[in-house]
Amino acid sequence: MRVYLLVMAIAAVATYVAVPIIRHIALVSNALTPVRARDVHSTPIPRLGGVAMFFGLFSAISVASQIPYLSDVIDSSAWAVVLGAGLVCLLGVVDDLWELDWMTKLAGQILAAGVMAWQGVQLLTFPVAGLTIGSSRLSLISTVIVVVAAINAVNFVDGLDGLAAGVVGIGSTAFFLYTYVLTRATSPGSYSSLAATIVAALIGVCLGFLPHNFNPATIFMGDSGAMQLGLVSAASTIIVTGQIDPGSFDGSRALPAFMPILLPLAVLLLPLTDMIMAIVRRTRKGLSPTHPDRMHMHHRLLAAGHSHRRAVLVMYLWAAVASFPVAAMAFFPLPWVMVGAAIAILFAFVVTVDLMPGVRHGLRSALRRRQDRQGQRIVISRNVSGTGEVTRPAEGQAPQGAAVPVQSGSSEGTRR
Repeated sequence: MRVYLLVMAIAAVATYVAVPIIRHIALVSNALTPVRARDVHSTPIPRLGGVAMFFGLFSAISVASQIPYLSDVIDSSAWAVVLGAGLVCLLGVVDDLWELDWMTKLAGQILAAGVMAWQGVQLLTFPVAGLTIGSSRLSLISTVIVVVAAINAVNFVDGLDGLAAGVVGIGSTAFFLYTYVLTRATSPGSYSSLAATIVAALIGVCLGFLPHNFNPATIFMGDSGAMQLGLVSAASTIIVTGQIDPGSFDGSRALPAFMPILLPLAVLLLPLTDMIMAIVRRTRKGLSPTHPDRMHMHHRLLAAGHSHRRAVLVMYLWAAVASFPVAAMAFFPLPWVMVGAAIAILFAFVVTVDLMPGVRHGLRSALRRRQDRQGQRIVISRNVSGTGEVTRPAEGQAPQGAAVPVQSGSSEGTRR
């Protein structure tokens, strides 16, 4: 574990140190994110943060390759991931500077995913009921589809300061714990794992970038960073999926056979859900799936009354709820995990609703109106005359104990 923490630290420090340099270059080259209708920032912000993230990833893998404990697992597949990350980073830089059309970006994403798959990072089997991908061509195509989907999912969710880096970092932490435990169970003699090394580097990159990117951000990761996060996330899950059999677990903590499929989906659940909803929403309106709008999950949280930071923290919470219960199956019996997941979902829902100013205001208004009606009924019942007649308050006069409208110096009406 200490070796993986070292890899995280190297990636975090390298990324953190590189960001100010890249930010200066972005300012000099005028690589700024303009203020658009769909954006939430009010001033142009430097981008190209993905270049610093790639530097952190490259530094971590380079150092890991020289560590005796990890040198045996840092093979051509590791450098294939670095190469793919470099290609999408370069594609993102070009897009950040010159605004590529969506077809060119998609072609570049397919090229980067294809090169990585060609170098050995391929989805070989589906560890569900022993399903195996029958041909190398089908394996290559399946890998490209998975990687491109992950790239665009993270790119779609990159809409608020610190959102993409935080969501990916949280999901990757859950995936790292799962991979580490799985490796220990399947290889008791050596805990070294390529997937765990890559995920550790990815977590470090996110940690090193977040201090510069959390609201108020001093730099954006841009497409060069968002696409890179998606590719590396997909690559790490592909390395695990189909190459480690979770059925080799013994004892009461044996993992279900569907875990290697379920956990990668859980890790990227928020980005994938947001992407699918956006595609369906736009195509139903007759628009292109790439047509921008302000209907993403984070936009809806802002519209509900959340502040910028609070919306990001709520998304962090849901990312943890989606990924950690699934990873917990590697540690605890399934019934315990299900109970814990139910409690976590309920807690996240309560926190999400309670933090919405609009919802709080509506609930308080409804409670005040109910108390006003109850107070009026009590006053009327106490004013019943001896003849059975009810003494009602005069017109314009509030009954005793009822809520009185608050008048301000302006023409403001009743407080609600």
